[in-house]
Amino acid sequence: MGVEEFNNVWLPLAGRFYRVAFYILESDAEAQDAVQDLFLKLWKRRDSLGEVNNPLALGLTMIKNLCLDKVRSVSRSRTVHPEPEILEGVTASDLTSDDGLINRENLARIRECMARLPEKQRKVLEMRVFENMPYPQIAQLTGLSETNVRVKLSEARKKLKRMTSDEDNR
Repeated sequence: MGVEEFNNVWLPLAGRFYRVAFYILESDAEAQDAVQDLFLKLWKRRDSLGEVNNPLALGLTMIKNLCLDKVRSVSRSRTVHPEPEILEGVTASDLTSDDGLINRENLARIRECMARLPEKQRKVLEMRVFENMPYPQIAQLTGLSETNVRVKLSEARKKLKRMTSDEDNR
Protein backbone atom coordinates (compact mmCIF):
# COMPACT_ATOMS: atom_id res chain seq x y z
CA MET A 1 0.00 0.00 0.00
CA GLY A 2 1.43 3.33 -1.06
CA VAL A 3 1.37 6.65 0.74
CA GLU A 4 -1.58 8.03 -1.22
CA GLU A 5 -3.70 4.91 -0.78
CA PHE A 6 -2.83 4.78 2.94
CA ASN A 7 -3.85 8.43 3.33
CA ASN A 8 -7.11 7.90 1.41
CA VAL A 9 -8.15 4.77 3.34
CA TRP A 10 -6.88 5.30 6.89
CA LEU A 11 -6.63 9.04 7.59
CA PRO A 12 -10.38 9.72 7.16
CA LEU A 13 -10.99 7.24 10.01
CA ALA A 14 -8.80 9.16 12.47
CA GLY A 15 -11.77 10.98 14.05
CA ARG A 16 -13.53 7.73 14.85
CA PHE A 17 -10.35 6.26 16.30
CA TYR A 18 -9.87 9.37 18.43
CA ARG A 19 -13.43 9.21 19.81
CA VAL A 20 -12.97 5.59 20.89
CA ALA A 21 -9.59 6.39 22.45
CA PHE A 22 -11.00 9.41 24.28
CA TYR A 23 -13.94 7.36 25.57
CA ILE A 24 -11.58 4.77 27.04
CA LEU A 25 -8.74 7.00 28.24
CA GLU A 26 -10.79 10.07 29.23
CA SER A 27 -7.90 12.35 28.28
CA ASP A 28 -7.41 14.38 25.12
CA ALA A 29 -3.62 14.12 25.14
CA GLU A 30 -3.60 10.39 25.82
CA ALA A 31 -6.23 9.79 23.14
CA GLN A 32 -4.17 11.73 20.60
CA ASP A 33 -1.09 9.72 21.58
CA ALA A 34 -3.01 6.47 21.18
CA VAL A 35 -4.21 7.46 17.70
CA GLN A 36 -0.68 8.43 16.77
CA ASP A 37 0.57 5.04 18.04
CA LEU A 38 -2.13 3.34 15.99
CA PHE A 39 -1.11 5.12 12.80
CA LEU A 40 2.52 4.26 13.46
CA LYS A 41 1.62 0.58 13.80
CA LEU A 42 -0.54 0.73 10.69
CA TRP A 43 2.21 2.45 8.75
CA LYS A 44 4.69 -0.25 9.72
CA ARG A 45 2.20 -2.87 8.47
CA ARG A 46 1.20 -0.95 5.35
CA ASP A 47 2.40 -3.71 3.00
CA SER A 48 -0.21 -6.13 4.35
CA LEU A 49 -3.02 -3.56 4.75
CA GLY A 50 -4.12 -3.88 1.13
CA GLU A 51 -5.69 -7.24 2.02
CA VAL A 52 -7.87 -5.74 4.78
CA ASN A 53 -11.58 -5.87 3.86
CA ASN A 54 -12.82 -3.59 6.64
CA PRO A 55 -10.25 -0.97 7.66
CA LEU A 56 -12.63 0.61 10.19
CA ALA A 57 -13.14 -2.67 12.07
CA LEU A 58 -9.41 -3.41 12.14
CA GLY A 59 -8.56 0.12 13.24
CA LEU A 60 -11.21 0.20 15.97
CA THR A 61 -10.04 -3.15 17.32
CA MET A 62 -6.43 -2.00 17.32
CA ILE A 63 -7.17 1.36 18.98
CA LYS A 64 -9.31 -0.33 21.63
CA ASN A 65 -6.50 -2.78 22.42
CA LEU A 66 -3.89 0.00 22.52
CA CYS A 67 -6.02 2.03 24.91
CA LEU A 68 -6.78 -0.93 27.16
CA ASP A 69 -3.06 -1.71 27.30
CA LYS A 70 -2.39 1.89 28.38
CA VAL A 71 -5.10 1.73 31.04
CA ARG A 72 -3.76 -1.58 32.36
CA SER A 73 -0.17 -0.35 32.49
CA VAL A 74 -1.23 2.78 34.36
CA SER A 75 -3.38 0.83 36.81
CA ARG A 76 -0.55 -1.64 37.42
CA SER A 77 1.85 1.17 38.18
CA ARG A 78 -0.65 2.78 40.54
CA THR A 79 -2.00 -0.38 42.14
CA VAL A 80 -2.50 0.10 45.86
CA HIS A 81 -1.80 -3.03 47.86
CA PRO A 82 -3.99 -3.19 50.94
CA GLU A 83 -1.93 -5.87 52.67
CA PRO A 84 0.76 -4.94 55.20
CA GLU A 85 3.14 -7.40 53.52
CA ILE A 86 4.05 -4.66 51.06
CA LEU A 87 6.23 -3.17 53.77
CA GLU A 88 8.41 -6.30 54.05
CA GLY A 89 11.98 -5.51 53.13
CA VAL A 90 11.42 -1.77 53.53
CA THR A 91 14.13 -0.10 55.57
CA ALA A 92 13.58 2.51 58.24
CA SER A 93 15.11 5.15 55.98
CA ASP A 94 12.54 4.27 53.31
CA LEU A 95 9.72 4.84 55.76
CA THR A 96 11.02 8.23 56.75
CA SER A 97 11.56 9.48 53.23
CA ASP A 98 9.12 12.02 51.88
CA ASP A 99 7.92 9.66 49.15
CA GLY A 100 7.25 6.88 51.64
CA LEU A 101 5.33 9.26 53.86
CA ILE A 102 3.28 10.60 50.96
CA ASN A 103 2.49 7.08 49.74
CA ARG A 104 1.39 5.96 53.20
CA GLU A 105 -0.79 9.07 53.60
CA ASN A 106 -2.36 8.52 50.18
CA LEU A 107 -3.03 4.88 50.97
CA ALA A 108 -4.64 5.79 54.29
CA ARG A 109 -6.78 8.46 52.60
CA ILE A 110 -7.90 6.06 49.88
CA ARG A 111 -8.75 3.40 52.46
CA GLU A 112 -10.84 5.91 54.41
CA CYS A 113 -12.71 6.93 51.29
CA MET A 114 -13.24 3.31 50.26
CA ALA A 115 -14.74 2.57 53.68
CA ARG A 116 -17.40 5.21 52.98
CA LEU A 117 -18.46 3.61 49.69
CA PRO A 118 -21.66 1.54 49.61
CA GLU A 119 -20.90 -2.10 50.43
CA LYS A 120 -21.53 -3.55 46.94
CA GLN A 121 -19.41 -0.89 45.27
CA ARG A 122 -16.61 -1.34 47.78
CA LYS A 123 -16.61 -5.13 47.38
CA VAL A 124 -16.61 -4.96 43.58
CA LEU A 125 -13.80 -2.39 43.61
CA GLU A 126 -11.69 -4.45 46.01
CA MET A 127 -12.20 -7.63 43.98
CA ARG A 128 -11.29 -5.94 40.73
CA VAL A 129 -8.41 -3.72 41.85
CA PHE A 130 -6.82 -5.57 44.75
CA GLU A 131 -7.55 -9.16 43.77
CA ASN A 132 -7.44 -8.57 39.99
CA MET A 133 -10.53 -10.74 39.47
CA PRO A 134 -12.17 -10.88 36.04
CA TYR A 135 -15.71 -9.55 35.68
CA PRO A 136 -17.37 -12.98 35.30
CA GLN A 137 -15.84 -14.18 38.57
CA ILE A 138 -16.91 -11.02 40.41
CA ALA A 139 -20.41 -11.44 39.00
CA GLN A 140 -20.55 -15.02 40.18
CA LEU A 141 -19.34 -14.18 43.69
CA THR A 142 -21.60 -11.16 44.17
CA GLY A 143 -24.68 -12.51 42.42
CA LEU A 144 -24.74 -9.50 40.09
CA SER A 145 -24.75 -9.59 36.31
CA GLU A 146 -21.51 -8.69 34.55
CA THR A 147 -23.13 -5.47 33.37
CA ASN A 148 -24.09 -4.56 36.94
CA VAL A 149 -20.55 -5.36 38.10
CA ARG A 150 -19.16 -2.94 35.51
CA VAL A 151 -21.69 -0.27 36.52
CA LYS A 152 -20.94 -0.70 40.24
CA LEU A 153 -17.21 -0.54 39.51
CA SER A 154 -17.61 2.61 37.46
CA GLU A 155 -19.75 4.23 40.13
CA ALA A 156 -17.27 3.27 42.84
CA ARG A 157 -14.34 4.70 40.89
CA LYS A 158 -16.20 7.94 40.23
CA LYS A 159 -17.22 8.33 43.87
CA LEU A 160 -13.73 7.49 45.08
CA LYS A 161 -12.22 9.99 42.66
CA ARG A 162 -14.72 12.63 43.79
CA MET A 163 -14.11 11.92 47.48
CA THR A 164 -10.33 12.07 47.16
CA SER A 165 -10.45 15.26 45.08
CA ASP A 166 -12.85 16.83 47.60
CA GLU A 167 -10.37 16.07 50.36
CA ASP A 168 -7.56 17.57 48.28
CA ASN A 169 -9.54 20.77 47.91
CA ARG A 170 -9.99 21.21 51.68
